[in-house]
Amino acid sequence: MNLKQERILSLDALRGFDMFWIIGGDLLFRTLGQVTDWTWADGWAKQMDHVAWEGFHAYDLVFPLFMFISGVAIPFALLSKIEKGTPKKQLYKKIITRALILVGLGLVYNGLLYFDFKNIRAASVLGQIGLAYLVASLIVLNTKSFLARLYWFLGIIIGYAAIQLWIPVPEFGAGALNPEGSINSFIDSRFLPGTMYGGTFDPEGLLCIISASALTLLGSLAGELLRSTKFTNNRKVVLLSSMGLLFILMALTVSGFYPIIKSVWTSSFNLLTGGISLLLLAGFYLVIDVWKFQKWSFVFKVIGLNSITIYMAKRIIDFWTPADFLLHGVAGWSGDFQSVIIILGMLSLEWLLLYFLYKRSLFLKV
Repeated sequence: MNLKQERILSLDALRGFDMFWIIGGDLLFRTLGQVTDWTWADGWAKQMDHVAWEGFHAYDLVFPLFMFISGVAIPFALLSKIEKGTPKKQLYKKIITRALILVGLGLVYNGLLYFDFKNIRAASVLGQIGLAYLVASLIVLNTKSFLARLYWFLGIIIGYAAIQLWIPVPEFGAGALNPEGSINSFIDSRFLPGTMYGGTFDPEGLLCIISASALTLLGSLAGELLRSTKFTNNRKVVLLSSMGLLFILMALTVSGFYPIIKSVWTSSFNLLTGGISLLLLAGFYLVIDVWKFQKWSFVFKVIGLNSITIYMAKRIIDFWTPADFLLHGVAGWSGDFQSVIIILGMLSLEWLLLYFLYKRSLFLKV
């Protein structure tokens, strides 16, 4: 890919910021919370784990934010080609291929190469990203306006809520939003092959893919707004921020009777994470692309440009052992901070690998 072409620089940085928490940022702050008596570190450490079921922690945003970001890229990747006369059939082939590759990589990540097909987990993070991107892209390519795509987003959100709240499950009835009785559990346990992450359900299961596609579609709406020439950059920031605050307010309003639950991707969860994602995008865009404060974001940009690479590499490569080998002596002098030093070394090795690829313009783009 030619990185000299015009890009939304803040999008790469935001993607890298999101991946930072996946590749070790979460572990760093959890460890800081354990080895210090710093109040802020302890509070942030508690946010670095998923909630058990209902509710929300900051770490619950990481995956939805990535899906939202993948949607932001859709107008730049697809609508721009439509405007240049690229046939839709060609684009269909591209997005279907992308989805299949991500499903395949997700299976590899989950242990496909062990050849234990009976016990492999079919659902995956990468698979959900790919399939939700496919759904969102098909909607974008086959609708004629921003408003039509907004209606599709709202339709998925409302329709998904209706499915979860009104369709009865045998022995549990309708609206049982728990691990055993949810409609997600009922469908996953009957139609999703292999093992499931939650035992009776999978947070990347069949219905969750439909719900997550709404979040990806919301990202495409944000990308369309960023790409528009009708608004000034400052106006775009205001619109993104206003939408974000509105969605957060809506999520909190309905959460009293329709809880925020990541494990089954309730629509209230989508509204909350979509709202926060819009605010983060607005903030990064304002600072990096509007105010042009860009140097600080380079560390995240390097991660963001090869996000899938480091996600897969983290699964395959043991970065901890070489970090411990190189820093064990130094870390031993740091007392309680020994594990913190090793984690920082691990993160540094991961980043240096990505920097090596960046300098040679090697980017895994699916």
